[in-house]
Amino acid sequence: MSTPHTITSTYFYPKGSPQRRMFALCYFGSLILLWNIAGHSFLGFEQAWAAPVVGVLTAVAMTLLAEHLRAWSAGDGLRYRSGVTPFASTFIPALIPGLAVAMLLYPNEGLAAIAFAAALSIASKALVRVRLGTGTQHVYNPSNFGITITLLAFPAVGLAPPYHFTENLTGIAHWLLPLGILASGLLVHGLSTGRLPLCAAWIVGFIGQGLVRALVFDIPWNVPLMPMTSAAFILFTLYMIPDPATTPLKVGRQILFGAGMAAIYGVLISAHVVFSLFIALFIVSSLRAALLLAHAGAARRQAAMPVQAPG
Repeated sequence: MSTPHTITSTYFYPKGSPQRRMFALCYFGSLILLWNIAGHSFLGFEQAWAAPVVGVLTAVAMTLLAEHLRAWSAGDGLRYRSGVTPFASTFIPALIPGLAVAMLLYPNEGLAAIAFAAALSIASKALVRVRLGTGTQHVYNPSNFGITITLLAFPAVGLAPPYHFTENLTGIAHWLLPLGILASGLLVHGLSTGRLPLCAAWIVGFIGQGLVRALVFDIPWNVPLMPMTSAAFILFTLYMIPDPATTPLKVGRQILFGAGMAAIYGVLISAHVVFSLFIALFIVSSLRAALLLAHAGAARRQAAMPVQAPG
C-alpha cells in the first residue's frame, strides 16, 4: 500500500481546495501586515498609527459579532473555537480588510471613517450573499465594498495619495518595491488562487481603454496609461480585484470579469467620476451578483416544474 506524499505546496492541491484558500489567506494576511508596518515606519504612509489599530479592532469585533449571531441562529458552536485552522479562517479575513481600509483611506485626523469602513467590510460578507451551488457566497470584495461606500457617504474622506507607498524611497529602491509587489502577487495567484487570467484580462483591458480614450480625446497615448506605473495600481490589480472568494473560478468568466471592469473604468474616468477604480469593481461585482441571482432563480423555477409522464 502506498503512502501519501508529504508535500504541502498548494500547487499539488486542486483549485478551490481548503488548502489553497488557507495558503492565500495566510499569504495575503502576512503581506498586508508587513506592508502596513513598513509603510508607517519608513515608506511614507501619511495616516496615523492609530488608523490600522482601529481598523483591525473594529473588523475583529464585527467578525466576533457575526460569528456569535450565526452560531446562535443555527444552534451551532463557535467555529473559531474548534482548532487552529478554523481560528485562522475566521480572523485572518478580518485582519485583511481592517488593514486595507486603514491603508487606502485618508480621513485626515478622524478615525470614525476607518471604523465605519472596516465594520461595513465585514458586515457585507454576512448581509450581501447569493446562492452559489448548494450554499451561499458573498459577492463583494469586503475591503472594496467598505472603501467604496465610505467614499460615497463621506465627502470629507478621500483616498490615500498614491505617492505615499514609495514616498521616502529613492534611487533603485523606488523601482524595486513595486517589482517586489508584482512578483509576490504573481506568485500567490499562480500557486494558489488561479486568478492570473483575471489579472491579465484587466491589464489588457486597461491598456485597451486607455488607447481608446487617447484616440477619442486626442491626447498622447501614454497619458491614460500612467496609473499603471504606480505601486498603488499594482497593489489594486493583484490584491484587490482578484479576490478568490468574490470572483469567478472558470477562466472564461475571469476574462469577462477583468475585461468588463476595465471597460466600466474607462466609461467612468471619461465621465470624470472620482474613485473610478473602486467604483468599477463595485459595479462589476454587482452585475455578477445579478447574474448569479438570475441563474439561481431560473434553476429554482426549473426544479419546480412538474415532470410529465412519458407517453
